[in-house]
Amino acid sequence: MSTPPTEFYSAERWQNWIDRIEDEELDPEDEDSMRVLDLMQDDAAIAVAKVVAAYDDGEIEEEEALEKVGEIHEIVLADPGFDDEEKLFFVNSVQTSLVVVFYAAEEYVHSGPAEDASVEEYVQAAVDAESQDEMEAALGYLAQAGTRIIDGGELTPNVGDDLEFGPVTDWLNGLASLQSAMEDPEVVEEDEAED
Repeated sequence: MSTPPTEFYSAERWQNWIDRIEDEELDPEDEDSMRVLDLMQDDAAIAVAKVVAAYDDGEIEEEEALEKVGEIHEIVLADPGFDDEEKLFFVNSVQTSLVVVFYAAEEYVHSGPAEDASVEEYVQAAVDAESQDEMEAALGYLAQAGTRIIDGGELTPNVGDDLEFGPVTDWLNGLASLQSAMEDPEVVEEDEAED
């Protein structure tokens, strides 16, 4: 039996992304320019997916899995320390997107996949909760959707396209990263988007 990794993600790795964003000109109209943010988000989601996979494979116990997810959560939500308000906005959006990934992973490790509704039904419940300004409930529903995604459920492509921009669209973006991380948990190379 192979020795499980003790570190799934590091503060240095996240800081490398922060440094890269600080050095780059980010143009919201240019998809290639914004790709670094997607890679940054996917990279953290992959780390979470690997913790969950290690837990599912019996390589780590529940307590350690929750601890590892908590460590990644803490690294990612640290203040990036930008003076540039636009870059701060973009990184905050990535951080918001990833919050639901952490909650979904914690809930999955703690209680397994939610079984009361489908991914789509949980998403709809979150949209309805957001329209009532019940943001905590909306996040809870999407975390439950996330536990189903970890268990092999699927988020419909373009699910948030008709929604007004807000926390739910950010969280859905996070769940899309989680889904692709569960399907293909390959580490993002930090120089991948430099061409």
